[in-house]
Amino acid sequence: MDKNKRFTYSIRVFYEDTDAGGIVYYANYLKFAERARTEWLRALGINQSYFLEQKLGFVVTKVAMENKASARLDDLLTVTTTISNLKKASLQFEQEIANQENTLLCRVSVNVACVDLNKAKPCPIPAVILGALTSAR
Repeated sequence: MDKNKRFTYSIRVFYEDTDAGGIVYYANYLKFAERARTEWLRALGINQSYFLEQKLGFVVTKVAMENKASARLDDLLTVTTTISNLKKASLQFEQEIANQENTLLCRVSVNVACVDLNKAKPCPIPAVILGALTSAR
């Protein structure tokens, strides 16, 4: 994470990420964004598997994606993640995906809610996670 509270994560485009023309399939940008959010949480010391064992999960409630340009086979992508909104039981991530020439390829906005998996209902984000997220804003 840098001083501006942004987390960056690099991803190489593999053959499996592309269509027959070597262009990244649009849905894979969402996968790249998900990986970056997961790695960012891991960097903050938030182990998602521990919380799943406690029957606590984070679910995506809304996604907005704007594709600007295409990534290609073998490109090295950088996914930049920030928190734009943090509430008691939810948060919003803003993410940008750029290639090795720093060309913006995609913007993704993702709303995530904390959920009690036993009740299948929203619940407050645990204090330990909320504290880590607050410090990362």
